[in-house]
Amino acid sequence: MSERINLGKSAPALYQAVIGLEKLAAEAVASASIPDGFAHLLRLRASQLNQCAFCIRMHTQDALSSGESNDRISILAAWRETGYFTEKERSSLALVEAITLISDGQVPDAIYEQAAANLSKDEISAVEWLAVVINAWNRIATSSRYPVKA
Repeated sequence: MSERINLGKSAPALYQAVIGLEKLAAEAVASASIPDGFAHLLRLRASQLNQCAFCIRMHTQDALSSGESNDRISILAAWRETGYFTEKERSSLALVEAITLISDGQVPDAIYEQAAANLSKDEISAVEWLAVVINAWNRIATSSRYPVKA
C-alpha cells in the first residue's frame, strides 16, 4: 500500500478547525449533561459504522477510562437487541447512526421524532453535533490511513 497524505500535516489550519469543532461539540455535550463515557460510546458507534479502526480503538479506550463497562462497549454494535441502554441512550444511538448513514434515507422522521420524545432540544443538538464531528474525524483518519498497530 502506498503512503497517503496525512491531512493533519498537509493542511494544519483545517485540522485545527476540526479540533475547534471537537471542543465546541464536547462543550455542547457537557452542557446537555450527556455523560462523557456515553459520549464516547456515541463516537465509537459512528466509528464502527464508518469502519475507522483508529477511532474505534481510541474511543473504546476513552469509554473505558470514562467508566463505561466492558459489557456496554462489547454489545454496542447490537445495542437494539439488549437491555443495556436507556430510552434516552437508545434515541441518541439511533440519531447518531442515522446521521452517520445519512445517504441511506437521510435522518428518518421516525428516528427524529423518537429523539424529540426522549431528549431535550439541547441534548438533540449536542448529539447531532457530536455525530457531525466524529464523522469528520472518521473521514480524516480513514482517508489518511492513520496507522493502527498492535
